Amino acid sequence: MLRLIKKNYFLLISLFLIVYFGFNLVSGERGLFSFIKKKELLSNLKSEELTLINKIEDMDHKNSLLSTNLDLDYVETLIRERFLFGKEGETIYIIKNYENKN
Repeated sequence: MLRLIKKNYFLLISLFLIVYFGFNLVSGERGLFSFIKKKELLSNLKSEELTLINKIEDMDHKNSLLSTNLDLDYVETLIRERFLFGKEGETIYIIKNYENKN
């Protein structure tokens, strides 16, 4: 047995190294499966970043309507939404949006 191991020493070491590197190539921390998970995480974070950028731009636009040049139409819209305020003889309808529920 020992003689067989000494005879095929190079073959055994080579086989061990191939299996070791093959296993790490596929399932290691920097392996193929980890790469796929990280790529998916990156795409999710990029889409989340785009939605947050859009929300920030929307908030900046609304803030500019209230700060630099006061837009009276926007102020009236805010008063109507927040306080359910309407003019005399006006009927107010509340439409609930269920699309944003998760």
